[in-house]
Amino acid sequence: MANFTSTYDGVTDHAAYLCDTNVPGITGPFFILIFILSVIGNSLLLCVLFIYEKLKNITNIFILNLVCSDLIFTITLPFWAVDHLHHWVFGDFVCKFVTATYFVGLYSSVILLTAMTVDRFIAVVLHKLKINDAKRKKYAICSCIAAWVISISASLSDAMKVKVESWYGKNYCYYEFEDKLRDYLQVSLLFFLPFAIIIFCYSAILKTVLQGLNRKKFRTVAVLLCIVAAFFICWGPYHIMLLINSLYIPKDCKAQKTFYIAYDICEKLTYSHCCVNPLLCMLSQKLRKHLLNLLRCENVCRKNRETDTGQTVAFTAQRSAVQLELQNLPLNSHSLN
Repeated sequence: MANFTSTYDGVTDHAAYLCDTNVPGITGPFFILIFILSVIGNSLLLCVLFIYEKLKNITNIFILNLVCSDLIFTITLPFWAVDHLHHWVFGDFVCKFVTATYFVGLYSSVILLTAMTVDRFIAVVLHKLKINDAKRKKYAICSCIAAWVISISASLSDAMKVKVESWYGKNYCYYEFEDKLRDYLQVSLLFFLPFAIIIFCYSAILKTVLQGLNRKKFRTVAVLLCIVAAFFICWGPYHIMLLINSLYIPKDCKAQKTFYIAYDICEKLTYSHCCVNPLLCMLSQKLRKHLLNLLRCENVCRKNRETDTGQTVAFTAQRSAVQLELQNLPLNSHSLN
């Protein structure tokens, strides 16, 4: 999370700044690229949901909240990009606000993804319990509300722990002190626990699908495996690095440099997840079809065709009536004579 994450992950004393732990590379431009791709992908998905899909659908409720979470997470990227390119230039209030926004997007994304997995588990594996759609919808809405409440509450706590200070003429937005308990809780509650739930639920879903009579199971299996793989690839290395950092702090400059290079790569994978979610949603054939229709302006064309057809029908009817009237006119004149 830019410089203050690096500070939080082991660099909190004055001596640490004597080491050059800046990771060379394209972190700033990479954040801008992720920002652009995420805004485009999530905005298109948002348009598909509002134009073509019924938002009363349970899955679409989760997807809508997940899109909002990704967009909230995404709007922090330009700030971290500037931070990597020029250090922190936005002041203390923006440091706290952007930190809170970052964690709202991060926490809610994980919680919503886990809640959506549990909902699919209930729909596929526990279908014999005959939980009606009204109850499932109620549970889904409550889960989304809980995800936002938990995320906002946790993010406010994180925001209060950061501040801006100047070191050697450069400003840094960073944690004032290390909190090992917080590290353990974040890694445990926001990765290992959700990942365990996702693995359990999708294992049961796959077992149910493979035992079923539906011969389209291979596509379903592929989609589920992609979701699990994306979650693990994007979030796994980052949280493993957090766990390693809570147990081991590099002492010399070379070890710190190596650690931050590894951390930088894992951080990039984490940020890229906000771009991956729209792609995973587009694995659905229906959503993909809607997206193609949206890109071709299918709705607008259809409305124009309907308007043109209506005008043609009206003109044809009017023309037929005039012709019929002209045909009847001589007959009436002849009968009068």
